[in-house]
Amino acid sequence: MTRCLSRCTTAALLWVAFTPAAGAETLSTTVEQWGLLGSWAVDCAARPDRDKGALLTYEIRKDGRVMYRRNFGDARDESEVVSATVNAEGVLNVMVYFPSLKQTREFGLLLSKQGSLRAIYNRSERGEYTIRDGKYVATGAPTPPQQRCD
Repeated sequence: MTRCLSRCTTAALLWVAFTPAAGAETLSTTVEQWGLLGSWAVDCAARPDRDKGALLTYEIRKDGRVMYRRNFGDARDESEVVSATVNAEGVLNVMVYFPSLKQTREFGLLLSKQGSLRAIYNRSERGEYTIRDGKYVATGAPTPPQQRCD
């Protein structure tokens, strides 16, 4: 069982390592057509703040990579989007590798007809949720809509 799991893990890592160039066009096309590109915040007029709202930016680099930048005011980071797919309900399922956390996180985003963006779920690679069904797991409060800032 362990050998099989090890082989599957190795195969998956090799597949990811050798497919970014082939999948970059599809990934960038998906996020662009869905409407994700640009900067988003709960309140675009407010300064980025960890507790009051970060400025989140998605962009396509010249090399085709899709990047995700977070500005918390006192801290910033940049991570690569490794996949993005749209499900039947229109939710954009995004996977981002966070080097600072040494983990991949998956989150689902929903774009309203009015143009606001809302997080529907956010989970670690181990399946631990911080957001589930559009609500923060810790508090039960709904995730706030984010507006495009640019």
